Amino acid sequence: MKEAGAMERSFRLIFVLMTGFMAAVFGVLLLYGQPGQFREVIANPEFQFAALFTLGTTVLATVAAVLAAIPCGFVLARHSFPGKALLDTLLDLPIVLPPLVSGVALLILFGPVLGNGLSRLGQDVVFTARGVVIAQWFIATPFAIKTFSQAFAAIDPRYEKVARTLGHTSWQTFYRVTLPMARKGILGGVAMTWARTLGEFGATAMLAGVTRMKTETLSAAVYLSVSVGDLPFALTTATVLWLAALTVLVIFRGVTGAGMRT
Repeated sequence: MKEAGAMERSFRLIFVLMTGFMAAVFGVLLLYGQPGQFREVIANPEFQFAALFTLGTTVLATVAAVLAAIPCGFVLARHSFPGKALLDTLLDLPIVLPPLVSGVALLILFGPVLGNGLSRLGQDVVFTARGVVIAQWFIATPFAIKTFSQAFAAIDPRYEKVARTLGHTSWQTFYRVTLPMARKGILGGVAMTWARTLGEFGATAMLAGVTRMKTETLSAAVYLSVSVGDLPFALTTATVLWLAALTVLVIFRGVTGAGMRT
């Protein structure tokens, strides 16, 4: 009993130290900045461009990710087929690879491989806002697929079979039974997917570049401002990103009940 008590105290101490360190790391963003600097940066046209540009691209990327992830997640949750494990692993690659590697691969694909054809169609991707959306989508979609697959897998297939015996088509069953039952997982997945697009930088920088007032997301704005020594701008932008991510996590916890005792 004494050994168990000592172990519990040790684990709790490590937990307190870890959470305290996390709070200190992110807390300095709030404590170090000055209210006057914060207001000045918020009023800066460059910050406003980066904020609106980030909102637009991340929303588009998230919508595209959800549209791709729902069918992919359902297939992974409901079907077994040869090579499933290999394909599932392939979908996981953007999660585990450094974003810069994904960015290089996207740059080659949309540059030397497809670039000329896309350019003739007037649909350039490299160093454009379109490239920002594609990079964000590519990095975030695997997160959505994993979350949605888990949500679908948690549903008892018998509910769907009952709906089919009552005359519902496959589409009707999916829309009226499967989706509503997976609602919490999907909503939580949407929130986390958007948060992932919000923080994306590496792949975006490789494919779309980091150009002020053109392909400048909030993450890119932090990088650019630090590179020229504009710490107040970087600090304010980082704080906005931190607060946005915190808000998304709170929403995720509230929607899914993750981390709550039952």
